[in-house]
Amino acid sequence: MPAESMFVAQMARLYLAVPGTVAPADPLVAMPTGWKEAGLFKPGSLEWNTDPKFEKLRSHQLRYAARTIQTEDAATVKVELQEWNANNICAVYGGGEVTTVTQDAKTFYRYTPPKVGGRKQFAAVVELIDGSKHYRRIVPLCEQVAAVNQKFPDDAESTLPLELAIIGGESTDPWYDLTDDPGFAPAA
Repeated sequence: MPAESMFVAQMARLYLAVPGTVAPADPLVAMPTGWKEAGLFKPGSLEWNTDPKFEKLRSHQLRYAARTIQTEDAATVKVELQEWNANNICAVYGGGEVTTVTQDAKTFYRYTPPKVGGRKQFAAVVELIDGSKHYRRIVPLCEQVAAVNQKFPDDAESTLPLELAIIGGESTDPWYDLTDDPGFAPAA
């Protein structure tokens, strides 16, 4: 039975929304109104990282820590988006604005990044599917806080690197998973 517990993300999707948008109630229901799929991203680029911090309390008489206290927690979701569009460019740079410009009978678009202090926050859902197993990682509040390092190779597509930092709160979970995977059933 160990092979049945293995998970391979055969399909993965990332959805973004305005904070407060109703989250999906289960791992199978259609995404509620207001969620936009970020679209295509590079295989193998989707990452979830946690970064808890601990303080070690030491005693002169002990060679190991006498006690460890967790002082903070952090998590990020990263992906290399392949689709260049207004929603993705705003997500990658933490907001900003895309406007339509008409000049000399030509139409083009102008992206202006957010000013310092003007970044937008997002809600996110990472959806993962392996056959009959469905997972949705729900992130009620996150924001893009990482440096953007774009590359423009001449022999491959240029991607939009998105890294969202999860924001916690006292009244809500910073993130949670919904799954129909029977391996998650609590032990009796």
